[in-house]
Amino acid sequence: MIRRHLTEQLLQALEDTPAVLINGARQTGKSTLAQLPELEKQGRQYLTFDDPGVLAAAKQDPNGFIAGLTAPVTLDEVQHVPELFPAIKMAIDRKRQPGRFLLTGSANVLLLPKLSESLAGRMELLTLWPFSQGEINGVKEGFVDALFSKQPAWASGKTKNLQRDELFEKVLAGGYPLAIARNSGARRKAWFQSYLTTILQRDVRDLTNIADVTAVPRLLSVVATRAGSLLNFADLSRTLALPQTTLKRYFALLEATFLVQLLRPWSSNLGQRVIQTPKVYLDDTGLLAHLLGLTVERLKMDGTLAGGVLENFVLMELRKQSAWSETQPEFYFWRTASGQEVDIVLEDSAGRLVGIEIKAGATLGGADVRGLQAMASAAGKRWIRGVVLYTGNEVIPFAANLHGLPMSQLWAAHK
Repeated sequence: MIRRHLTEQLLQALEDTPAVLINGARQTGKSTLAQLPELEKQGRQYLTFDDPGVLAAAKQDPNGFIAGLTAPVTLDEVQHVPELFPAIKMAIDRKRQPGRFLLTGSANVLLLPKLSESLAGRMELLTLWPFSQGEINGVKEGFVDALFSKQPAWASGKTKNLQRDELFEKVLAGGYPLAIARNSGARRKAWFQSYLTTILQRDVRDLTNIADVTAVPRLLSVVATRAGSLLNFADLSRTLALPQTTLKRYFALLEATFLVQLLRPWSSNLGQRVIQTPKVYLDDTGLLAHLLGLTVERLKMDGTLAGGVLENFVLMELRKQSAWSETQPEFYFWRTASGQEVDIVLEDSAGRLVGIEIKAGATLGGADVRGLQAMASAAGKRWIRGVVLYTGNEVIPFAANLHGLPMSQLWAAHK
């Protein structure tokens, strides 16, 4: 079994917080993480709401259900019983015991206000994404923290060779544990098809009533073709022949079930970050590849397509690493009216900025760093460094704080 890098954060949270929620998409390994040997030794009771009997008991009498539990307890897939959260809140207020409730959920509670408000100040939230490349390779990545350090390890030298075909295979496989365990593209395709059926016909229906059950899968397929682009609801509305109000409601369901996510533009004006148009991405490139019918050969032939898919891949690897990083930065992109752009911008709690560009090519030139140079000039003293991740193998110093880096640096061990 692959040990998840989020394990230490989970164990530490249970030592001082009454309720800890592990949320994330279905089949990312939440239930496995919640049943670690270290937790089983605590005599922790385990119940899952995927069990119809347990679900019925909790829905019939939420307060009585919680009162009858032996502490500590693990409750799996709590999004099925939203009425349980006020009962958990009352139980914690009566007895504030660290580690009393370990919850898992396949719906993002931050996007379900009634759930998140119920346990405000009483619950720590941890997000478990699909496997990171470091987890797959047995390395605990520190790339995010290295970006904000004074002297990163990549300042000179050559990294381990990674062939483009090998990189594209990693991108196409994605990180879902059961998908990467399958040894052929055809078997992964079958898994993803079954996975989407479960998510879109079961979990989405659990969250809300939908008149047209075929509309959400169609929306996801269209969004996949626009991954890495600005989210344009007017264009989606025309394409899918759906009113924008309906479309936005369906899109929120894709966010809530961890299928898609938004990346907002960075601006020194905090108010502008909220109202400006975000970019949209899928939460796993294996799923993206399935929806688009991608192959290694197609990515090698179409540089524009490969660039967008690699951008999605890098964003998700950084998201995963940020969950266990010390820095835990906020994520943005940068774009000016004149067309200058940086694919991903990280901002730490002190307001310091790092820019990341992603290129599908195996060579780099001066034009590839112009966006980073422009943002560095605009950001002034807040700027730390810029990096261009590409498919070559050399570490290229463009300036003291501006480097071209092989893509494999993402999952290298950084001290």
